[in-house]
Amino acid sequence: MILLRKRWMFTAVGAVVGGALAYFLKDEENRQQVADKTRDIQGKFTKKDDLPIEEAGNPQVSNLENADMVAEGSQFGVQYYNELTEKEREILEKSNS
Repeated sequence: MILLRKRWMFTAVGAVVGGALAYFLKDEENRQQVADKTRDIQGKFTKKDDLPIEEAGNPQVSNLENADMVAEGSQFGVQYYNELTEKEREILEKSNS
């Protein structure tokens, strides 16, 4: 009996939520707001390909010197990337203040 009651309760809650959502989304402006928010949230989680160093951590075979340095454990690329991002952060902070 308890399982049957839970099933009906979940069905009722789902129907109420679905009805409220349908009522809210019947207006074009509300649908546009939801679509914009969804794109904003999705944009935060998508991979950005605008990194300044394209070969960091994945050297190409055609560049053997870089591949050898990475294979030997060189940290030059990591240090360079960290310094570059620090400079970018400082520039952004100066422009925002």
